[in-house]
Amino acid sequence: MKTLDKIPTGKIERAGKLVKTGVKVGGNYVKYYSKKLVNGDTTREELDENNATDIYDGLKSLKGSALKVAQMLSMEKNLLPRAYVERFSLSQFSVPPLSAPLVRKTFKKYLGQYPEEVFDRFERDSINAASIGQVHKAWKDDKELAVKIQYPGVAESISSDLALVKPIAIRMFNLQGKDSEKYFKEVEDKLLEETDYILEIRQSKEISDACAHIPNLDFPAYYEDLSSERILTMDWMHGMHLSEFSKTSFSRETGNLLGQTLWDFYMFQMHGLRKVHADPHPGNFLISPDHRLIAIDFGCIKEVPDEFYIPYFELARREVIEDEALFEVKLEALEILTPADTPEERKFFKELFRELLTLFTMPFNQESFDFGSDEFWGRIADISQRYSKDEHIRKMNGNRGSRHFLYINRTFFGLYNLLHDLKAKVEVNNYLQYMK
Repeated sequence: MKTLDKIPTGKIERAGKLVKTGVKVGGNYVKYYSKKLVNGDTTREELDENNATDIYDGLKSLKGSALKVAQMLSMEKNLLPRAYVERFSLSQFSVPPLSAPLVRKTFKKYLGQYPEEVFDRFERDSINAASIGQVHKAWKDDKELAVKIQYPGVAESISSDLALVKPIAIRMFNLQGKDSEKYFKEVEDKLLEETDYILEIRQSKEISDACAHIPNLDFPAYYEDLSSERILTMDWMHGMHLSEFSKTSFSRETGNLLGQTLWDFYMFQMHGLRKVHADPHPGNFLISPDHRLIAIDFGCIKEVPDEFYIPYFELARREVIEDEALFEVKLEALEILTPADTPEERKFFKELFRELLTLFTMPFNQESFDFGSDEFWGRIADISQRYSKDEHIRKMNGNRGSRHFLYINRTFFGLYNLLHDLKAKVEVNNYLQYMK
């Protein structure tokens, strides 16, 4: 794979890169509509493929928050055209890495020494590269280690990158007015936290210690003396990324075992710790040769305050969804319905969220749930497609819900997708035994 000798770090330089990408996307639309005039049967698939490729190619050289947004979007399998999902999913753990000389220079800047001065042996070439950093294998005192090195300038460019992305997001999600700022602030705060590797080590130790009693679940050890704010060193864990494992021919029993472990891990965090690993994409989980689940990245942790947790999970109960007055109260508590809503908006969003919640909370209202069910995922795909084409929604104020929805919904949607990849059937309340 081609390596990078330089990453644009200046605001003007990064903005210029995004402008060039925008020009390419505009050209793709011109070609598409020109072809459609000649051939009315021309489909959007070619346009989607070209746009997804050009957008990803533009973002991957920038690294950082711009690429992280693509990674987050790749988890929304039923909300984006397939071409975008497939292309953006590369940002999970397969993007062009830094060149060996730039790695050496970056390491010295962040830890004060060159890699060969710190480790007994250090692999020059990265094992995998993602949106914020890349991982190298190293050895010290007979231990195999994974060393994550953050890309230069990532932390410093988050605010300016999001400012460039903001106009696109506002159009995509129909956000209106100053109230939308709370969502961008939430994303910015979380991305800044992800660039703080000292914080990540603290979070990793806290959650791995608290969840150590959950069966079939492993975590690496972390080494603070070999880490800094931009360098993180931990045990090298042997296993296959969950996305790769899901393409192998594993048994139903194995899928159920791994799925149950994953479900119990997330339910224990959510209900026991009231904080959760909010980045459940396949690149953050490994499957060991003996089919144990390994969690390897705790940079994005979302705390769940009571004022959100209580109404959120009350809305997961069927009897609350079916009780008109109580349902309305909970929607107001979660800022889905607001005092500024017109009667039309209030009626529309009550019906919309009743349908969405009835579907997405199905797992919580059964003793066991099969996430491999084609019927369940077919219904999700249908409702996503239907509402993405609903012109009525475009006329409504898109500022809906507490800022906490962003990462909590992302967590559950990502979890559901991982369980679907494993074709897992889980016992919904099994996690309760680990809460004692």
